[in-house]
Amino acid sequence: MEQPNLAYIDTLSGGDEAFKQKLIDIIKMEFPDEKAVYLKNIEEKNFEAAAENVHKLKHKISILGLEKSYEIATEFENDLKDNHDDVGKEAFISILQNITTFLATL
Repeated sequence: MEQPNLAYIDTLSGGDEAFKQKLIDIIKMEFPDEKAVYLKNIEEKNFEAAAENVHKLKHKISILGLEKSYEIATEFENDLKDNHDDVGKEAFISILQNITTFLATL
């Protein structure tokens, strides 16, 4: 599985360590709440809301350099919206866990 990284954040910050840290802090603050809301909606089979949650989480996936995971998330979001099912849930949860583990190291 691909690993999250800070390459995009490094590019955005342009060497400004304070700005880089601010971006990291925002992600670390927002991600757990967004993940929790997604998990609640998927558990309740509220697929429309879960699709919106996946859409929001895709931004974090992208910022952390997870290109293949972004593609998986996009497919999953579309399945949630179009088919109203959670096929692909396990792969997406694996992505979220990967990010959770990475953020704990920062």
